Formats: sequence, structure tokens, C-alpha cells
Amino acid sequence: MIPMYTDVEFKNAKSRQLLPLKCKICHKKFMKQKNFIQIALKDGKSNCNLCSHKCLSRHMHMCRNNQLPKKIKCEQCKTTFIKQVNQIKITKNNFCSHSCSAKWNNAHKTHGTRRSKLEVWLEEQLRSLYPDLDFHFNRRDTINAELDIYIPSLCLAFELNGIFHYEPIYGQEKFSAIQTNDQRRMLACSEHGISLCVIDVSSMLKFKPLKSQKYLDIITDIICQA
Repeated sequence: MIPMYTDVEFKNAKSRQLLPLKCKICHKKFMKQKNFIQIALKDGKSNCNLCSHKCLSRHMHMCRNNQLPKKIKCEQCKTTFIKQVNQIKITKNNFCSHSCSAKWNNAHKTHGTRRSKLEVWLEEQLRSLYPDLDFHFNRRDTINAELDIYIPSLCLAFELNGIFHYEPIYGQEKFSAIQTNDQRRMLACSEHGISLCVIDVSSMLKFKPLKSQKYLDIITDIICQA
């Protein structure tokens, strides 16, 4: 049953006094005498779960079709909540709210991020140069913030910072937010034991492979030393 009364209200209520409950099917409030609630609690009966014969009929139908709600844990915040079985089966992960869903998906996003031509080119070169190394590019699942390049086996990450990280191109407010995110990223890497190497690429105004080679050389030199 789903009580809509407090422990104090239950304790102070007389035997035949009506107390509010919530129907497990329609979620509407209905009233039951305290003595009936006590019997249900003692014997484990379900006569205080439903508000009407109509909801009882729906309950029986759902039982036959395995559609009764179940308790599951939110993938993001780990709190327990109720969800319909047919809804549980639709998605791989289940969340208690849109907020938790958004947080989890942002943290585990592996595609759909905006990438510069330099980043794409570096990925191609690094995968070719180190076919046995596992690279993560533009993923957020390690520190809950995006890392341009991350090598899990070496606990080594690289950030390619363009002009937006050093000058307020789009205003001071946006610039301050970028700087704050950079500081949080560095702190998160430190907490996870990851060496973060920040490479200033602000001088590259237009992508050219020849000009990009110096950034690749910096990365490969650091990998060799790791």
C-alpha cells in the first residue's frame, strides 16, 4: 500500500478513523479505516492497495500480461523508482527523471561532438602510428567532461586549446565559462590519476597538414616518454 498519512497521524488515529491511501493503479487518493490498514499490514493482504473494482480489474489484467510496475534503480543517481514493465523494456538504461537522463547521456556521449579538422587529422595519424594503443577521442565517460584525446593504458590525455581558450572572442562571460571548464577538467584528471597535456593550437587559423605536423610531433614525443 501507499500511505498518504504520517506515522504520527496513524498513531493518533482511532480504530475506525479513515486514513488516506494512494491507489497503486490510478494513483488517486482513497480512504480506509485504520483497523483495515492494520490487518493488511499484519497479514500482508493487498485489500488496501486499490481504490475500486475498476482498478482491481485493471490490476488483474496487468498481472496476466506481466505489465505491473516494478521497482528499478536509476542509472544516474541510483535511487529506486517505479516504472511500468513495458517501459523498462524499451530502453537499455532507465532514469528517474529527464535531468538524470540528460546527465548520463552527456557523460557517456561518444559521437555527435563538434570536431575541428585538426582533431580529425590527428586521430587518423595516431591510429595509424599506434595500432595497438586504445585511443578515446572526444569522449566524456572517463571524467564526466570531454577529453580531446585520452589513452587509458597510459593514463595520458591531451587537450587542443584554440584561440577561444585564451581570448574573449565571444565576450567575457563565455570566456570565463571556458576557463572554468578548463580548470575543472584539469582537477578531474588529477583526481583520476590522469596526466593532462594542454597543447596551444591558437596560432592555427586554417588547417593544413603541414602546419599540423608540429602538434602531432608534440603528442608522439610525449607518448614515447610515457
